[in-house]
Amino acid sequence: MKKIIYLTALVTLMVTSITAQQFDLSAEIRPRYENKHGYKTLIPTDADGSNFVSQRTRLNFGYENNKLKLYVSMQNVRVWGDVSTLASDDNATALHEAWATVKLTDKVSVKLGRQEIVYDDHRIFGNVGWAQQARSHDAVIVKHLFNKNNKLDVGLALNADSQSGTDNLYSNAAGYKSFQYAWYHGDFNKLGLSFLLLNTGVEYINSGNQTVDYMQTIGPRLTYKSGKFSANTAAYFQTGSSLDKDVSATYFAGNAAYKISDNFSAGLGFEYLSGKDMNDVSSDVNSFAPLFGTNHKFNGWMDYFYVGNHGGSVGLTDLNFMLAYKKDKFSAKLIPHFFSAPAKVYNNIGTKMGANLGTEIDLNLGYKIAKDITLSAGYSTMFATDTMEVLKNGDKDENNSWGWIMFTFKPKLFSYTPSSK
Repeated sequence: MKKIIYLTALVTLMVTSITAQQFDLSAEIRPRYENKHGYKTLIPTDADGSNFVSQRTRLNFGYENNKLKLYVSMQNVRVWGDVSTLASDDNATALHEAWATVKLTDKVSVKLGRQEIVYDDHRIFGNVGWAQQARSHDAVIVKHLFNKNNKLDVGLALNADSQSGTDNLYSNAAGYKSFQYAWYHGDFNKLGLSFLLLNTGVEYINSGNQTVDYMQTIGPRLTYKSGKFSANTAAYFQTGSSLDKDVSATYFAGNAAYKISDNFSAGLGFEYLSGKDMNDVSSDVNSFAPLFGTNHKFNGWMDYFYVGNHGGSVGLTDLNFMLAYKKDKFSAKLIPHFFSAPAKVYNNIGTKMGANLGTEIDLNLGYKIAKDITLSAGYSTMFATDTMEVLKNGDKDENNSWGWIMFTFKPKLFSYTPSSK
């Protein structure tokens, strides 16, 4: 049945393209081999790591005319061998994006449906592109383009489990019941300014009643670029309440980069996410939550922090350096991270531990084989401390490492733009 629906949608879009301004059909196939031996957490003593291949397959449809823009992206995410060679894996197929944008005026448009939401450096809103399934939201966004240098987005989402006629408790499959936000961005010569105001609601049962608590994330981000030098800084504050607990958390980041030559560039970065002392018995939430960000992009590629983990913990301070090389079709990047805990860590007998969590070294290599074919690979290793063992368990003295190789095929299969005659 699903195949019939997909085929019908494809035929309909192709027929519609006869009178459309533009119709595009593209695909993506992305297999990735990984060796995990201490990925996300320290591996136990003498434990064996894992080896597997995952794959993302996408088929993307785009349609556009003067007033309307449509986009549909279907994807299948799977691990090689997770189904029998004689069985169907329809459960792994999903609708990643399905949205429409209508242009109300030259400056105002509305985008509705399942969509990726990405702003600035992906820290609060990102598409989590590294994860094979990626992230998308069911939302409506009103976009106002004041001029070429100033724009404002106002978005909102409201989630439910079904079309029930009664107010049932939302299971939080999306992680939130609703959100409302405003995001402004302006460019001023060498400076760029963004400001985000986000209100996130989570539904739960409190004293037998359905309750929605709202947490606010507020803050600016500045960018600067002049010649070979670039820099950015961001600061966010979280307040409100979550699951009947008061929230007060902070975030700060700063990065600078310099292009040494045509091929080499170097950078320095710092990031602080507030946390809570392990011996703090209050119910207050003091640990900053990056919410819907592409967390794999930050704090080391081994995902020890904020990738489905480390939430509500002691926070993180991350000092990192970057050395990058790029020439023709080849690129390479080396990034060491020095991690520490801004809040106090205690072991199971109450001894206060040092703040140093360890050092991670990330290496990434890339080669563009053709216009629509890319080969990339990486290797990361973690040199952890006793304090990291307290937070993550496992064995800091084991070889905690992660390696991967990935091919990305992204061909444009068909594109049609009618003649202006």
